[in-house]
Amino acid sequence: MTKTVLVIDDDDMLRKSLANGLRQSDFSVLTADSAEQGAQILNQVSVDAIVLDRMMNGQDGLSFLKQLRKSGNSTPTIMLTALSGPENAIEGLSGGANDYLAKPFQLKELVLRLQNIIKNTPETKQSLPNGLIFMDDEFFVKRKNDTTGRLLALSGEEKKLLHNLTSPIGNIVAASPMVAKRLRTKINSVLSDLDIITIRGRGYKLVTTPATEKR
Repeated sequence: MTKTVLVIDDDDMLRKSLANGLRQSDFSVLTADSAEQGAQILNQVSVDAIVLDRMMNGQDGLSFLKQLRKSGNSTPTIMLTALSGPENAIEGLSGGANDYLAKPFQLKELVLRLQNIIKNTPETKQSLPNGLIFMDDEFFVKRKNDTTGRLLALSGEEKKLLHNLTSPIGNIVAASPMVAKRLRTKINSVLSDLDIITIRGRGYKLVTTPATEKR
């Protein structure tokens, strides 16, 4: 499945350039122009890696990362910096960064480093609702009387939305209303105790609910 990267940088030109380059390298990319906006995104969506600028207006990247680690968030992170010298790299790595990349750098190097830290980070087993299984990059449904699971036929957009909704359960995810409606219909048709609800102004959330409560 496509890996999702959050780029946090207050330099508009660099942030947009990195986002475009990473998308062309087959990553799904979210962006934030401040540590504060990055924190809001991470409160709603689980990502596979973070590209974080060290020196930003408002909260700086190193303080943000230390706070993130203190909260228990272990998302692999590459810190970008214009500061030279080994002491700055040591400070960044000690603050919780998995890797440290000095500006200027080539996009190819960033891509390789992202692939490396994602590959070397142990995956936490997804905790999915009863009846829903994720295996071999596909979602399957196994109801109470089924002896085997059966494939939940989803489009690429629907699969991505369901992956974000369950990574972890409780994520609030922005999505196209049409995609969310199609996914909700498919889930409702096979799992009566699961539903996708609308969180006004924020997106969608997967919840467990008795079938009689669905409207």
